[in-house]
Amino acid sequence: MIGLTGGMGAGKSTVAHFLCRAGWPVFDADRAVHALQAKNGAAVPALARLWPETVKEGAVDRAALRQTVIGHPERIAALEAIIHPLVRKARQDFLRQMRRRRMRFCVLDIPLLFETGADRDCDLVVVVTAPLPVRLRRIMRRRSMSEAQARALLSRQMSDNERNRRADLLLRNGLSRGHTAQQMKRMMRTLENAA
Repeated sequence: MIGLTGGMGAGKSTVAHFLCRAGWPVFDADRAVHALQAKNGAAVPALARLWPETVKEGAVDRAALRQTVIGHPERIAALEAIIHPLVRKARQDFLRQMRRRRMRFCVLDIPLLFETGADRDCDLVVVVTAPLPVRLRRIMRRRSMSEAQARALLSRQMSDNERNRRADLLLRNGLSRGHTAQQMKRMMRTLENAA
């Protein structure tokens, strides 16, 4: 079981996509959250009760939700209390399925892997890193937000130093997709030879 994590904007999704294309099953925690918040998703009723203005036509308006919780630690904690148990259940379902299929390798792609304790399910943790200016640009472009908002999101996450310290393997991203792919191929060969 491979844990995959990294700070926001580090390029973790690119690495996960590469692993998936190579045939390694990937549990994508972000995708699970999107499904939970989509029309008739399992998290929608609880979020509608807390913040009715964030739900439109049976789905969570993610931009409205972000505006509602950003800068309010108590609201972020309330959001996490709804989302984290539902994502944990989806992850456990994925792991059961992988065990039934006797998969040699599978990947847990979880942004808050260490913060949620999901690293305990992993045999090895890969942390994707990228320079802060690259990450800020990616976040601002992807989420249409200011640098101050992007920095506020990053400040909620574990520090890069702490995340990197806890990693079994570091993948440095930010140069090119080709460079990242070369690192991934080396890592996969190492893991396959060790198994």
